[in-house]
Parts: sequence; C-alpha cells; structure tokens
Amino acid sequence: MLDEISQAVLAREEVLKYLRGGYGETGVQARERVHAYLEELRTTQRYPIYRALQHPLYPILRKIERKPENLHHVISAAQSHRIVYASNHRSHTDYLVEPLVLDDNGVRPPLIAAGINLFGGPLKLLHRHVTGAIPIRRNTKDPAYLITLKAYVAEILKRHDLFLYPEGGRSYSGEIKPVKTGLIHAALTAARPDLVIIPAAIAYDLILEDHILARQRVKMRQRPFTRELAEMVRYAVGYRSRAFVTFGVPIPVGDRDPQSRSDVLDLTRLLRTRIGALVKVLPTAVFAAAMRPSIARRDLESRIDRLIEELAARRANLGITGGREAVDLAAEPFETRGIIVLERGRFRVRERSVLRYYARTIEHLLVTSGRTH
Repeated sequence: MLDEISQAVLAREEVLKYLRGGYGETGVQARERVHAYLEELRTTQRYPIYRALQHPLYPILRKIERKPENLHHVISAAQSHRIVYASNHRSHTDYLVEPLVLDDNGVRPPLIAAGINLFGGPLKLLHRHVTGAIPIRRNTKDPAYLITLKAYVAEILKRHDLFLYPEGGRSYSGEIKPVKTGLIHAALTAARPDLVIIPAAIAYDLILEDHILARQRVKMRQRPFTRELAEMVRYAVGYRSRAFVTFGVPIPVGDRDPQSRSDVLDLTRLLRTRIGALVKVLPTAVFAAAMRPSIARRDLESRIDRLIEELAARRANLGITGGREAVDLAAEPFETRGIIVLERGRFRVRERSVLRYYARTIEHLLVTSGRTH
C-alpha cells in the first residue's frame, strides 16, 4: 500500500506525463520502474530512536567535539520557514555530526540526502527506518529515476526540512567542488513560498578518512561502504578532532523559478560562494598550506603569519590567530598521524598527498594558491 508521500508523487504532473509512456517504454513498464524507485526512496525518521543513536555511536562521536557557529540563523528560520540545509561534504562523519549539532540545540534534525552506498546491510535498516535518510543514486542519467527523485524531494519538503550535500559527494581533493543543480532544482519545485536554503560549512582539525581520500584525489569508482568502514577503523586509532559547523544567513528561494535555468545556476553559484566563505580556517589547514618539503619552525610560523594576514583581509572565518599557535596545535596531531615528522628541529613532509589535501580545504579563500610542498 502506498504511503501519503508516494501517492502525492504519483499525482504530480511531471510523473503522470512519464507514466503515460515514452522514453522507449510502455506505460506499464514506466509505472513499474517508478514504483520500484519510490520503494527505494521511501524513508521514515523515528525521532526518539534517532536521539538514542548517540549512545551506540558513542565510540565515534566521543572522538569528535561538536562546535556550532551562528545557530541563531537556524533557530530564527525554523520558527516560520521550511528549510533546506546545504553543506560542503568532507567525511562520512558529516552525516552524524551536522544533524546532531541541530539536535543538541533543540532543532529537530531534518531528513538527509545520502549516497546510496551507505545503504548496505544493517545500515539500510538504520537509515530507512530511523535516521530518515534518502538514498541518492549519484551520476545516474535514468529519466525514470531523476523524475521520481525530484518529485519525491519536492513532496518531502511539504512535510519535512532536508539536509543535503550539493557537491554530490565527499571532496576527494580537499577543495570545495562545484555545486550540482539536481537536488536544488527539486527543492524549488516544491513551490513553497516560505522555503529558505541555509548554507552550512563543516571543518575538522583532522578528517577521519584523510589518507583514504587523499590517496585517490579523484573518485574513480564507488567502493562498498563496508570496505571504507574497515579502512576508517584503522585510521581511527588515536583519532580526535573538533568539528566546526557554521551556518550562514538563510537565502529565500520561494520566488525562484525552477523552470529558469539561469535562476537555478545563479542560486548554485551563490550557494558555493556562501558555503566557501563559512568554512572555519583551522590550524591544520594553515599549517598544511604554509608547509614546505623541509622547513624550520620559525620559518613556518612566519609563513603562517603572512597567510593569516591574507585570510583576515579577505574576512575568512578564522579559527587561529598566529603562526606560533597554529604550529603548537597542528604539529603534534599531524606527526602522530604520520603526515609530517620533526627531525633535527625541522619539519619534513612524510605524506605529501595528505598534506596537500588539508591545504586545499582553504585554497578557495586565498588570492594566490599553488603547491608549496
């Protein structure tokens, strides 16, 4: 039996048009495919159980200190608006940290748009029946899926807030990727005059799967999440980090025309700019950006000082005040993680790709960029 949202999806004009046949399919074939995708997308958030999730996930969450910023934007908007949260995407832990930051502060967690690779085995039951995560098949061109997904997101927004990652997946290089239009366009088709998009940015001192991401640099294929999880467990030994989640000024989008390509593109560009400006600049990032293949501490501190001056001039969201402080806070965790080594009073690079990964997390905030190590 179809639930209320599925019935609403099937009644939407764009879905009815597809169900009448076309795209090389009969009406019966089209209906079977749409129904199959609807079953895949169907999700439920059981809020009391969601809150209790912090206990079984404690071994991971206790390693990450959640640090929210600008929550007043969220609290104010939540009183009278439907909200789409749009964030950069650094780690698999984003799915845990960002909604829990909202829950910690009395804001009901939204549904989450998550990659379908996270829906294998027991995780499928968890996401489908507890967290309220919607599985997203990224990079597919199947018209049946795209039409169904956009209609489903539009109908979800009539009942729930939504958290999404418009880059389409984690950044494997460290830099902020171009924003994809698909889910943003779907949100606009909800036709809610009270809809706002709140840009958000997450930044970690250390990213749990940094070695895994940096090794690939560019995502070549989708690996099973269970394999990634096993690798993450390896790098979790001794891992500890802060996670800064910074929210921006809500962007009203109720009057944007979803049929206007220029409207949608302008919105995605604005979102990328806003998200980039919100990224917290942390000690590990400036350390990595200023690092040379081999450098004395005093020289490194001076390079970081100049970097911080440039970032301050560009009104970056600084989480560091000077070179000495940055080295004090970043050197030990980087050395423990095997990224750098201190020899005879000089810092030397051991994992160049990982160090570059951290440097690229703030590259968009700098006038000049390039490899320094």
